[in-house]
Amino acid sequence: MVRVCEELGVSERRACRVLGPARSSQRHGPVFREDEDALTRAILHLARQYGRYGYRRITALLLRAGWPVNHKRVERIWRQEGLKVPQKQPQRGRLWLQDGSCVRLRPCGPNHVWAYDFVLARTQEGRAFRLLTVIDEYTRECLAIGVARQIRSDDVLDLLAKLFALRGTPEHLRSDNGPEFCAQAVRNWLGRVGVKTLFIEPGSPWENGYNESFNLPAAGRRQAAGRAAEPGDLLHPPGGEGAGGAVAADLQQGSASQCSRVPSSSSGGHRNPPR
Repeated sequence: MVRVCEELGVSERRACRVLGPARSSQRHGPVFREDEDALTRAILHLARQYGRYGYRRITALLLRAGWPVNHKRVERIWRQEGLKVPQKQPQRGRLWLQDGSCVRLRPCGPNHVWAYDFVLARTQEGRAFRLLTVIDEYTRECLAIGVARQIRSDDVLDLLAKLFALRGTPEHLRSDNGPEFCAQAVRNWLGRVGVKTLFIEPGSPWENGYNESFNLPAAGRRQAAGRAAEPGDLLHPPGGEGAGGAVAADLQQGSASQCSRVPSSSSGGHRNPPR
């Protein structure tokens, strides 16, 4: 207020009328007690020691230690020092009480555990499309690659139905918690055909490591799929009929072994998973 009066050359009365504070506030300065600094240090020490405590519980600790304070004085110092109790992070719950991690449930044979996931990419024109890859975790074989601009739960069911008719039904099907995989229609249909779902922990893609490792080299072939894909393409297993089969065949040209298996140092027939 003094600075405003000096710089603008106005009276204290007019400055208080314009800025709003009462004139009495310019007559009485704040009075701090002698133990203000010591009390502030004690509050900061307790706040560091008990990070989840607010100013009311800190007041109780100070009273227990012999400080003659009330909660209003502690609250003033608490706000003056910028202290704040951090908000609790909500616990992320699982969809079911089962562990879908590939570390804890390893495949024991063909058609024991399948895994599927999405890969997002864009064409040269900048339009987005999606790849739905399905692999057998034991043989590391790519069972199907579906390509479309949009893939919903009905498209996932259509691909799985064709794939089950061609290759048989697996015992377990591992996936993340995407809405296309967690849809009630998908879960009910898989339960009717006798396939157990394995949902990984949210935000933990490494628990679906077999499919994630397959999608890494598949990213290098996304442009070929993007040029061949058109809106409305049906989802078919590789080699099947329809536009989806043509896309999968285009993906496999010149590198069938790379498309059908996850790259590894060994080659040959069925391989046991790493122990």
